[in-house]
Amino acid sequence: MKVLVINAGSSSIKYQLIDMDNEKLLAKGLVERIGGEGSQLTHKVNGKAIEIVKPLKDHAAGLKLVLDTLVDNEIGIIKSLKEISAVGHRVLHGATKYSKATLINDRVLNDLKSFIPLGPLHMPANIQGIEACQNVMPGVKNVAVFDTAFHATMPDYAYMYAVPYDWYEKYGVRKYGFHGTSHDFVSKELAKVLGKDIKDLRIISCHIGNGASIAAIKYGKCVDTSMGFTPLEGLVMGTRCGDIDPAVVEYIMNETGMSIKDALNSLNKKSGLLGMSGISNDIRDVLKAKKEGNERARIAIDKFVYVIKKYIGAYAASMGGVDAIAFTAGTGENRDDIREAVMKDMDYLGINFDIDANKNFIRGENFKISTDNSKVAVYVIPTDEELSIARQTKEIVMKKGN
Repeated sequence: MKVLVINAGSSSIKYQLIDMDNEKLLAKGLVERIGGEGSQLTHKVNGKAIEIVKPLKDHAAGLKLVLDTLVDNEIGIIKSLKEISAVGHRVLHGATKYSKATLINDRVLNDLKSFIPLGPLHMPANIQGIEACQNVMPGVKNVAVFDTAFHATMPDYAYMYAVPYDWYEKYGVRKYGFHGTSHDFVSKELAKVLGKDIKDLRIISCHIGNGASIAAIKYGKCVDTSMGFTPLEGLVMGTRCGDIDPAVVEYIMNETGMSIKDALNSLNKKSGLLGMSGISNDIRDVLKAKKEGNERARIAIDKFVYVIKKYIGAYAASMGGVDAIAFTAGTGENRDDIREAVMKDMDYLGINFDIDANKNFIRGENFKISTDNSKVAVYVIPTDEELSIARQTKEIVMKKGN
């Protein structure tokens, strides 16, 4: 059974074709600049990349190019589109209605359109990707896998905000959380590595990349997560501010004459590591500047690390302890210096950090960075959100009645 995984952005389509009989990645790629100048497809098979530059007016055109490439006689990987059994779509928001992956029909698609106000930057693109697949691949089953679904198990006191209650009842103002497919995959993979039942573990999953979030997972269920109503809440990120006093927005608007749109744009796209350092949203550039003595870069990195440590401590307290911690995503998987800084002085939790193991990590592999006598196991677990989406898609389409 072959599953095509689609992650549609506002002007892009990321994709992977996975053979779910053995979970082997057959092909992957990225369509960029859809609807603009210089649109192109980068298609990878067996480690080789092929670039195709071609005008693409919309997502339907982008998806058709992807499908044509997959069946191409020279650079393709399958003989016919009939080999694709289903398409799994990464969808940002399931609101309070969808707590698991769902087969897409007209009713579901209409629900997704009603969620656009909750995710105005992502949801329109997600929907365009679904509609493009329906148009280009009629008859093939499409499954929505929601970024928010994994966090649906949070208790009400964790997801509720202390705001007027009708904001929640009428407008859905609450914590939703994101990166759910990653936290789900990583927590299950960590339990597997430890050889334990996830229902016996209290796990803190740290998805640390340009976008970053932490999840508290108690006995297999998410009980809290750092991102909130939008992905802006929580940790310091590449360009997002994370936790902030909301009164800052009114103050800066009054002082500068900014509109609400401009203020929120600044908090989402001009803050975080970029805003603090004035250098870059890429942590590698900021770390380099810190080593060269740049004071703003030092503050940015120290703040970045501090907030991660604070959330780990808070989630250990909320779960009554922690059995295992996982680092994942770009920074979490590849920056031993950031992991070491986060784990410094964490022995009060029963963590014995293995500095040598941490420095000698192997990219792309699960590896342990705590000592054998550590009460808390600390691991690096590479995330695979696409495989998680493919697994959930397979499960849905294999169910009787679907």
